[in-house]
Amino acid sequence: MTFVQLIDCRTSRIDEMNRLMDQWVEQTKGKRTATHAVVGKDRSDASHVIEIVEFPSYEEAMRNSNLPETDLIFRELVALCDEMPTFTDLDVVRDEPLYAAQARRFFDTVAIRGPLPPLNDLIAEHYHDHDPANEQDQLGLDNMRREIDMWRGAFDFTFTIEDQITQADRVCTRWSWYGIQTGEFMGLPNTGRQVSMTGTTVFRFDHDGKICEAWWQYDRLGLLGQLGALDELEK
Repeated sequence: MTFVQLIDCRTSRIDEMNRLMDQWVEQTKGKRTATHAVVGKDRSDASHVIEIVEFPSYEEAMRNSNLPETDLIFRELVALCDEMPTFTDLDVVRDEPLYAAQARRFFDTVAIRGPLPPLNDLIAEHYHDHDPANEQDQLGLDNMRREIDMWRGAFDFTFTIEDQITQADRVCTRWSWYGIQTGEFMGLPNTGRQVSMTGTTVFRFDHDGKICEAWWQYDRLGLLGQLGALDELEK
């Protein structure tokens, strides 16, 4: 279970505290067990600072605390504080990566059978699509909806999410796609063949939690080969 430690302190020397944290990061390289650290300053009280440090488990946090470098930094941290900092140990009972879940919902939604649902709650009206298979970037929700309809008209397909990585407002998803051709695709007649390909998509989300930009990389050439488009070239 993920474990989080909150360090609550008061200091007028925030710049020195940041330098101290940089020093700790450098000194514990290859040793520390912390996976994520955030330092926040109270908007209503500039001397009130909270550091949030995440660990894979309580046991890993204790290993981190027992490092000689951590002990040294702690004593220097106390010296920078106006009063003794307090520590709160938290077992994480819920950790919801909201943008990652929204990205998964996109792949599930575009692959469902039947009419394509409204995408207004998933994709922003000002959406910007980067797809190397298209001569120009697609701009706007309506263009994206037409692109999705083109794929849905040519295949019955599903996505399998292999990996997701989130950072700030972006989610990178590595996916596998499986389909059966049911209609014309890029001028190729319906073959009824089962096909597959892999790809990676990076979504950027706006402040409303909607996808506002995307970058696609996928094996379209491999897909065309499975549909027989390259047969003459291979002879």
